[in-house]
Amino acid sequence: MAVLERLGHQVEFRSAQTCCGQMHYNTGYHADARALMRHFVEVFRGAEVICVPSASCVAMIRDHYPKMAAEIGEPALVAAVGDIVPRVYEFSELLVDRLGVTDVGAYFPHTVTYHSSCHSLRSLGIREQPLALLAKVKGLELRTLPRHDECCGFGGTFSVKNADVSTAMLGDKLAAVGETGARVCAAADNSCLLQIGGGLRRSGAGVRCLHLAEILASTEAAK
Repeated sequence: MAVLERLGHQVEFRSAQTCCGQMHYNTGYHADARALMRHFVEVFRGAEVICVPSASCVAMIRDHYPKMAAEIGEPALVAAVGDIVPRVYEFSELLVDRLGVTDVGAYFPHTVTYHSSCHSLRSLGIREQPLALLAKVKGLELRTLPRHDECCGFGGTFSVKNADVSTAMLGDKLAAVGETGARVCAAADNSCLLQIGGGLRRSGAGVRCLHLAEILASTEAAK
């Protein structure tokens, strides 16, 4: 909200919003997921643009809402989903692709590496937008993350059902972050930040995890 308002946009936070339903859908609770889809459509009805700070949620909405609505077979719901999906944007996608902005007036004098989430890369095709935004942040030194396109191992329930594999994947990701020497690891999905941030804290690496929006919201005046 701070970044978008700084750019002159009016931001409205609709407090009735809830989970998009991805967790329910992925674990087989499709009836619950359908109820949450209906709720999402009603809560955000009439919004000009819907900005989502999580690529996984956007992927759920774009990839699965139209199929879910079609399965239900209600013409009004199918039309409502078809109307709302094109107005849903991931945060960096909105800034770069829709608004045409890369310099948001941010200041963050730290070394940063960026982790690309699976949903942003593979579902949404978002690759360069976050990097373009970070490259314009004053004082920031961006360091390339080795094997940046590898999963961090979270994957929602994957990390619970396949804990050993998840832990091994996390170990690879932590090693890659360590190779950069960066003091901050940024990402645009809270699930990845939870996984990587937890691993970094437990290892005592002294590296922080921050959402891309937190870095872009930082200004020289705030320092």
